[in-house]
Amino acid sequence: MNTTLQSPHPSLSFFQVSLILPPPLSLSHSQFSCRNGEVILIILFFRSLEMETFLFTSESVNEGHPDKLCDQVSDAVLDACLEQDPESKVACETCTKTNMVMVLGEITTKAKVDYEKIVRDTCRGIGFTSADVGLDADNCKVLVNIEKQSPEIAEGVHGHLTKKPEEIGAGDQGHMFGYATDETPEFMPLTHVLATKIGAKLTEVRKNKTVPWLRPDGKTQVTVEYKNENGAMVPIRVHTILISTQHDENVTNEQIAADLKEHVIKPVVPAQFIDDKIIYHLNPSGRFVIGGPHGDAGLTGRKIIIDTYGGWGAHGGGAFSGKDPTKVDRSGAYIVRQAAKSVVASGLARRCIVQVSYAIGVPEPLSVFVDTYKTGKIPDKDILVLIKENFDFRPGMIAIDLDLKRGGNLRYQKTAAYGHFGRDDPDFTWETVKILKPKA
Repeated sequence: MNTTLQSPHPSLSFFQVSLILPPPLSLSHSQFSCRNGEVILIILFFRSLEMETFLFTSESVNEGHPDKLCDQVSDAVLDACLEQDPESKVACETCTKTNMVMVLGEITTKAKVDYEKIVRDTCRGIGFTSADVGLDADNCKVLVNIEKQSPEIAEGVHGHLTKKPEEIGAGDQGHMFGYATDETPEFMPLTHVLATKIGAKLTEVRKNKTVPWLRPDGKTQVTVEYKNENGAMVPIRVHTILISTQHDENVTNEQIAADLKEHVIKPVVPAQFIDDKIIYHLNPSGRFVIGGPHGDAGLTGRKIIIDTYGGWGAHGGGAFSGKDPTKVDRSGAYIVRQAAKSVVASGLARRCIVQVSYAIGVPEPLSVFVDTYKTGKIPDKDILVLIKENFDFRPGMIAIDLDLKRGGNLRYQKTAAYGHFGRDDPDFTWETVKILKPKA
C-alpha cells in the first residue's frame, strides 16, 4: 500500500512510504516526518474492514411476577384516589408473600377507597384465582396500614393545597433520566421492546386460552447484536431469547418449547432479526409450577429498569408505582422521556438522554442536562435551549401539561406492567411528541 503525505509545515519534510498490511487491516491515515535525519512517527491509525458489533441484553417480567403484582396494586390504589379526588397525595407501597397482600404508606385524600376490594380485584384480574397458581385473590389475607401524608412534607411541597400549580415544589429530591433512540418505531431500545412484548404476549395467550397450560408468573430476556453507527445503535440480529414461564403440572418441556416458539416468539419478533444462529433458552431450569407470591415475596418498586429502558440510558433510582404527580420520581421521569423522545422524533438526533434534578419543596429544577451521544444534527447546547423553551419542568406544571391528576379507568395500573414508555395508548400522555425546530 502506497501513500504520499503532505507536509503541514515548511520545516517538515514528508516522503512516500510503502506498507503491506495483513487483512483485515487497512491504512486509514499515517504521517511520518523527517528533520535532521530523525524519523518521527506522528499518527498511524488502522481500521478494521470487519464490522465491529456487540451484544446487549434487556429483561422483563409478566404481570403475575410478585413484584409486578405489587406495582399494579399500588397503582390501582392511586387510580382510585385520583378518580375521586385529583388532589390526592399518594405514596402507596405493597408487599406480598404466600396467601397475603399488604398495602401500606401515606395517603391524604377525600376519596372513599376500599383498599381490600382493590387488592382482591387486582389479583383476580391478573389471574391469581387459586392457591395452586400462587395466590387465591378471594381468600388471601389483606392487610392495610395507611396513614396521612406527613404535615411537614405537605406544608413544604404544596402548602396544604394552598399553592398555585407553578408554586408547587418537588415532593422529594432526586434526579431522573429520559431516553430515546431511533432503532424502533417506539423510539425505544429493541432489546427492551422485544423482552416486554414477549412478556405481554405470554399473558395474552394465557388469558385467551391459546396456550392453556400457562400460569401468571414469568420472566423474559432478549439479547441483541448491535453495531455502533457513529453513536447511534443499529440492531443487526437477535442473538438469544430466554423465557421462564410458570406452567401447569402436566405439560412437558417439549410442549412448552414448541408452544412458546409458535404462539409467543414468532408473532412478536420480526423475521428480519431471526436467523439460524439464534439461541433459545425456554424454561432452562426445568419445572416452574410454583410461582407468584407462593414462590417469591414481592414488593413495589423493585423492577425500575424493566419499567424504563431495559438498562439503556441511565436511571436515577426512584420507582414510579403508587406515587401521585408531586412525586418527581414519576412525573420528572415522564417529562424527560417526552423531551428525549421529541428530540429524536424531530430529527435533531438519533439518540438522546435528558436528565433533570430537584430539591424537595423547590419548584424549579436544579439542573437540566442533555447528551445526544454525538448523533445531534445541531450542538447539544442548542438542543438544551430548545428543551428548556418547550418543556416546563416544574412539578405542578408537569401535572397539568401531561394531565397526570387524572386517574381511574386503569390509567396508572396499565403502566405498572410491560413498561411505562414506548406504549401506544392515549393515557400515556408523556409519549406525545412535541416537534422541536431550531431557530434560523
